Amino acid sequence: MPTSDDVVERLKEVFDPEIAVNIVDLGLVYDTQVSEAGEVFVKHTLTSPACPVGPLIQSSMHQAVRSLPGVTGVKLELTFDPPWDPRTRVSDAVKLKLGLL
Repeated sequence: MPTSDDVVERLKEVFDPEIAVNIVDLGLVYDTQVSEAGEVFVKHTLTSPACPVGPLIQSSMHQAVRSLPGVTGVKLELTFDPPWDPRTRVSDAVKLKLGLL
């Protein structure tokens, strides 16, 4: 049975193609849960509500998580509360890469 840590590790393989940083390090993943039945729930956001690659990112997230052994289903919840802010949601290493430091 996968754990939330397994889900997070798998989501690190999903990159925002416009920024070339994975969605976990970007701070786009807010919560992950795995039920005893193998159902995975991921609460996430995008860099903006008008993100043109949002559907691609969500499809990649679904595929990445679904490929974990023991996963029986995947539910993604998109939220903009709180809105993504690169000054508070990303690590210093990512801030440096994005030119924010």
